Amino acid sequence: MPLQSLKRQGSPLADAANQLSILEPVDACAVPSFHDTLENHGLPSLTASVVETLQINLGKLCNQTCRHCHVDAGPDRREIMTRETMQACLEAIQRSSIWQVDLTGGAPEMNPHFDWFVTEIRKLDRHVIDRCNLTILTAPGFTHLPDFLAAHKVEVVASLPCYLEENCDSQRGDGVFQKSIQGLQLLNDYGYGQPDTGMTLSLVFNPVGPSLPPDQQGLEDAYRNQLRDRFGIEFNQLYTITNMPISRFLDDLLSSQKYESYMELLVNSFNPQAVDAVMCRSTLSVDWEGYLYDCDFNQMLDLNVNQSLAQHVSEYDEASFNDRRILTGRHCYGCTAGAGSSCQGALLNGVAE
Repeated sequence: MPLQSLKRQGSPLADAANQLSILEPVDACAVPSFHDTLENHGLPSLTASVVETLQINLGKLCNQTCRHCHVDAGPDRREIMTRETMQACLEAIQRSSIWQVDLTGGAPEMNPHFDWFVTEIRKLDRHVIDRCNLTILTAPGFTHLPDFLAAHKVEVVASLPCYLEENCDSQRGDGVFQKSIQGLQLLNDYGYGQPDTGMTLSLVFNPVGPSLPPDQQGLEDAYRNQLRDRFGIEFNQLYTITNMPISRFLDDLLSSQKYESYMELLVNSFNPQAVDAVMCRSTLSVDWEGYLYDCDFNQMLDLNVNQSLAQHVSEYDEASFNDRRILTGRHCYGCTAGAGSSCQGALLNGVAE
């Protein structure tokens, strides 16, 4: 069966198509292995440095169903991190030099233990990031969040894929743009994005289609002008993130027969200068059950850390994870194309598609 005809439908065959498109040779799309590309550029295998950030997926439950979501999150998902697993994360953080905890989902705030977990992490004097979809801030049962996040000095990284309503709603659902604007205004009211408050508000841009993000600084300027002039909204910085060819975005690529051209774009845009700055060098990813991965994208592909290492956060040993070899695949081209891409945005300045 041609690769293009396979879509994720929950069946073993469909799941295999997902893995095949990233990790195995595909006759219809001869994508070179990422490891070979590193070798061809005279670069060593990808290895980690010191783990500085623990990125924790609190579950796949979300109040939105976004087309580009690599987690395949949504209102019908029931995978939720338990308080017991959160406690194991806290213990791992406490016995390590990890200084930053990056909370993601789904909508991480929909985990019933979110408030408790954030409070406990802050007691350990670690910096906390909440990856927020903005619409959760005005959803019933969650309207306390702006006040809670501000009180605990949580950095908010908020997804807003475009400052134009039509483009935003096409990617995230009808009415999302207006709710997102309302959420941003609420955060501004609590000091987020305002000068001299220390309350950091970052926005995230993902391309609507199969293209690389434009220049991050130029797009940030456009966002700032549009949001300030039209809505009076302030923010600290914009992150541009390349869409990874996995999960729902892979579905779209396959159904529109654009997978091959998108992978060709990523491969041809490989930038060796971006390799040193990829986020997996300093970040460790934890799934909702507590298992460990080199990055969030490997997590979604079930590519656990090297089998010689602890597989669960309850057994995490900092010394053994420093300088570990990172498991790579063809999706890694997404992080090294053009200006590079990470959860903290572009890796290099002044490089665009």
